[in-house]
This record gives sequence, structure tokens and C-alpha cells, in this order.
Amino acid sequence: MVEPDNRTPLYGIAVAAQLVDMPEATLRLFERRGLLSPSRSEGGTRRYSEGDIQRLRRVGRLRDEGMNLAGIGRLLELEDENAGLRVELAAERRGPES
Repeated sequence: MVEPDNRTPLYGIAVAAQLVDMPEATLRLFERRGLLSPSRSEGGTRRYSEGDIQRLRRVGRLRDEGMNLAGIGRLLELEDENAGLRVELAAERRGPES
């Protein structure tokens, strides 16, 4: 059996909202603002992964610290870009695969 990874969509919006202690409407707002993009089922239902849950918790902490949603969005973009660059750098350090 294959273990789910951080990106496997597992939770509906009601469960995700409970896990992060936020109203469902807040999760929808964050999605509209581009702070996260949950997967969708064939019927269009939002499905949240563990990675989405972690990101929602991060957004909640930043908002609680007084950062506005535009600032949070920019910070998350920079963090995502930084993570991508780290992956590229690590691949370059490993060298070409045989």
C-alpha cells in the first residue's frame, strides 16, 4: 500500500476548517485571494492535503500577528520561490544523473 504524501488530497472543507480552527468561509476567502489552491474532486468539491493544512495554519499565524492578506500572499510566494530554488540547487549539486 502506498502511503499518502504531503500533497495527497484527503479532507473536505468542513474537516479542514475544523483542523485549522477557522470558518469554512475563511478557507474560501483564502482560496479566492490565491493563498492556497486545494484540489478538486470530479464533482468540484474542495479536497485539502496535509500541505494545504500546514499552509492554512501558517496563514492563520501570520494573520494573528497582524499581517494583511496581501502581505501574506507575497510572503508565501517568496517562500515558495525560495523552496523551488533550494530544490534546483540541490539537484545541481548532485550533478547529472547517470
